Amino acid sequence: MRAMHKRFGAVLANVDVNLTVRAGTVHGLVGENGAGKSTLMSVLYGFYQADSGTIAVNGSDVKIDNADDAIALGIGMVHQHFMLVDTLSALENVMLGAEPHWLLQRATAMVRGKLETLMQATGLHVQLDTLVADLAVGDRQRLEILKALYRGARVLILDEPTAVLTPQETLQLFEVLKGLRAQGTTIILITHKLKEVMGLCDYVTVMRAGQVVEELPISHATIAGLAEAMVGRKVHIGRVEGDVRQPGDVLLSTQGLEVKDAMQVLRLSGVNLQLRAGEIVGVAGVSGNGQSELLDVLSGLLTPSKGELTVLGQQFAPVSWLDPQTARSLGLAHVPEDRHARALVMAFAAWESAVLGYDGLSQYCSGPWMRHEAMQHATSDMMERFDVRPRDPALLSSKFSGGNQQKVVLARELGQAPKVLLVGQPTRGVDIGAIEFIYSQLRAMRDAGCAVLVVSSELDEILALSDRVIVMNQGRIAGELAISECTEAGLGLLMTGASQ
Repeated sequence: MRAMHKRFGAVLANVDVNLTVRAGTVHGLVGENGAGKSTLMSVLYGFYQADSGTIAVNGSDVKIDNADDAIALGIGMVHQHFMLVDTLSALENVMLGAEPHWLLQRATAMVRGKLETLMQATGLHVQLDTLVADLAVGDRQRLEILKALYRGARVLILDEPTAVLTPQETLQLFEVLKGLRAQGTTIILITHKLKEVMGLCDYVTVMRAGQVVEELPISHATIAGLAEAMVGRKVHIGRVEGDVRQPGDVLLSTQGLEVKDAMQVLRLSGVNLQLRAGEIVGVAGVSGNGQSELLDVLSGLLTPSKGELTVLGQQFAPVSWLDPQTARSLGLAHVPEDRHARALVMAFAAWESAVLGYDGLSQYCSGPWMRHEAMQHATSDMMERFDVRPRDPALLSSKFSGGNQQKVVLARELGQAPKVLLVGQPTRGVDIGAIEFIYSQLRAMRDAGCAVLVVSSELDEILALSDRVIVMNQGRIAGELAISECTEAGLGLLMTGASQ
């Protein structure tokens, strides 16, 4: 890609961008949210057309007007938010729009045969007759890659492929990608996770403010150097040395929490927990071991079958459990794990999403009437304090990058100075500069006397933020350690149930 320019109104998304990707390599593309990475790749995949610039594939200049053109050139793209139809099977999703025969039965047999060969060759195994809605997240990721390869992709663009994967699923994906590279597939990896870049890529390009600021072989790169190039300054997201706190009073406690799912399978069992003022408690565990259910129970989104909860002196039992409105009135705030499904309304303007759940507060109402202007002014202030880009309260929530959507949610929940803060996956899909900012905000809440619970699938994050760590395995608390006693290896053993 040579001298690529792309403008959206007043915003220059790509400015004179040059990108060279060598055949049979994994090429990392990194940068902050809004740096122009996804825009550049969307131009390569035909979703957007550049205002100027040229693209050459295998040495020949090409014109890519749409995704069909890109696919015909052997370019495939797997998006951060999967492009799959939940009500169709895995096989039907691959076949959709690329049916090899007008007779459905024959087409299905032909696709099945080709996919089985492809799965055997790549190690991307998926249950082809299972509905996408019933597939695990890792299986959906593999299905998206299979779909691109089925269509003949020799250049594979992956946009934040590990944002929703567990550490184990990430390792499995990396083994698959290494296998594809060995078979000659070229992979462009858009990611915020610099450890992944260092561990997988052959080359890396760094973008900042729509421009390429660095391109180098991975052998010449360091995590600190890449982070500084991305942000334009030195960045620190590790643990603050000497950051030892003495926690205060217990603000939230549980006794014997038990949750059963619709199939009567135990998801939480005998969970006893205490959150104290001025402390960050990290919850570590392989995804699916009860962390999500714990957040839902504590925030009032899920009623347990057994157990007790005490929040700021008020007691709750399953017959009259806490609800989210009561939680907010008590001073308990919640940043959900899935910001799209539970924290934002994508079709709402940012100012509407920024007051969700708090729209009844006196500063936002005049009698029975909502004061929209006051809400918009408050959102502008939130955007300024939390560095949300662009600073446009009228822009649809769906139009912000993932990191800036997360900042809107954090600004909303932290803005009311809660006494207890529950946070799920605080930096999922967020760039390194925003991670540093989010960590500083969570530490500031703790220092102001808030009790903070952080659920994260990233062990580095748990170790950087926590004063105390709880490890969950199969719905139970498998271990509880002061941060001074924690190591990655020790937590990993607890997470897998190998050590008690």
